Amino acid sequence: MGTVTDEHHTQAPASVTGRMATTQRYVLWIAVLASFVAFLDGTIVNVALPAISDELGGGITTQQWVVDAYLITLGALILVAGSVSDAYGRVLVLRIGLIGFGVASLAIAAAPTAEFLIVARGFQGAAGAFLVPSSLALITSNFTGSAQSRAIGIWTAMTTSAMIVGPLIGGILVDFVSWRWAFLINVVPIGVTLMMLARGGFHDTRHPDSSIDWIGAALCTFGLGGMVYALIEQPDRGWGSPAIWVPLVLGAVLFLAFVLRQRTVRHPILPLDLFRVRNFWTGNVATTFIYGALALNGLVVVVYLQEGAGLSATLAGLASLPMTILMILFSSRVGALSGRWGPRFFMTVGPITMGIGALLLLTVGTDFSYWWQVLPSMIVMGAGLALTVAPLTSAILGAIEPERSGIASAVNNAVARVAGLIAIALLATIVGGALDLDGFHRSAIVTAVLMIAGGITSFFGIRNPERSPDEA
Repeated sequence: MGTVTDEHHTQAPASVTGRMATTQRYVLWIAVLASFVAFLDGTIVNVALPAISDELGGGITTQQWVVDAYLITLGALILVAGSVSDAYGRVLVLRIGLIGFGVASLAIAAAPTAEFLIVARGFQGAAGAFLVPSSLALITSNFTGSAQSRAIGIWTAMTTSAMIVGPLIGGILVDFVSWRWAFLINVVPIGVTLMMLARGGFHDTRHPDSSIDWIGAALCTFGLGGMVYALIEQPDRGWGSPAIWVPLVLGAVLFLAFVLRQRTVRHPILPLDLFRVRNFWTGNVATTFIYGALALNGLVVVVYLQEGAGLSATLAGLASLPMTILMILFSSRVGALSGRWGPRFFMTVGPITMGIGALLLLTVGTDFSYWWQVLPSMIVMGAGLALTVAPLTSAILGAIEPERSGIASAVNNAVARVAGLIAIALLATIVGGALDLDGFHRSAIVTAVLMIAGGITSFFGIRNPERSPDEA
């Protein structure tokens, strides 16, 4: 994999000079901001969905597609981003991703129809796919040792927090300005990041012999797209309709062809040998359950609180604030404890705690009370999330040699996005066609089952790394 360094400070440890420490902080801010916009936009849209469907029409189907059009291209193309960065340079790819994301955001904000918005969301996801791996590569090439672990921990906490604060920011904009501003807000951090890149003096290292598996990327994208289309449209058309089973079968065949291709292609975008490592494949199975549940719960709660409980978009966004606070307060501390005791305990207890929090949503009734019916769930789920995120990331990345941490992170990010993609595609089936109180309760049960499955998977599958005598 290629590296990105400042030629004046290449690979020097942080303790050598204060100047290097300043450069590292600069790099970390660039990495955080670039990734933050991609993750933020993945969730900021949730609270805007009722307003979007009210203005552009389409009901729950439009809401599903607005979310999944983004996740399809993000999840599929994030795998090929590492190869593109090697071939063309990480800083160049990061700039292109930022500009593309900004242009797509402007197009979404100006969307005249639901169809136009959905297509623009797909382009936005494609641009976002190139932000996350390039951002992490900036960290791995400019930090070493314990400083790198700490930087990755900060990056993980900040990008995960973006997924939680998105509904709050979106709610304020929907209520006081317009849902369209929920997408325009991206332009500010994008502009700041581009200026920091221009002033940072970074120089790309490119690999001229790098190979990009565009065929694999296409197979993955269209394979996921076909299956997701069938899952979203099935409640309206039924499984017997050729418009459902044809794209479902074709999508499955294309995705299978993608996996088979990764076994033979010279430069795979999904290195299947990574899954021979126990903590890597187990961690990604747990990721599938946990992030599928997070995506489902994040969308259902903010939409139901508006459409079912009658809250404003701002109040619906504020509902998840306790989760954000708990993440900020405890994520880094839990990461340190996980490094000392190993990730297995935290990856087991954290998701199960979130599952219990999801079950608390079953107390929501026709006589709605946020303080007694929703807040306890948010607190319990926030505690579970703080216990889970940093140990999950360290378990997966720590299982793979450092020189492959970039592709390992890209695979894990892709798994998380695809898990959310499938969960949202199944939304209408899960809630029974309408997000009423019964549908909300069904979603809470499914969320709990997925979370608990993630905890059980971690308990039986994750192994704590052996500790040296000095660490014992």
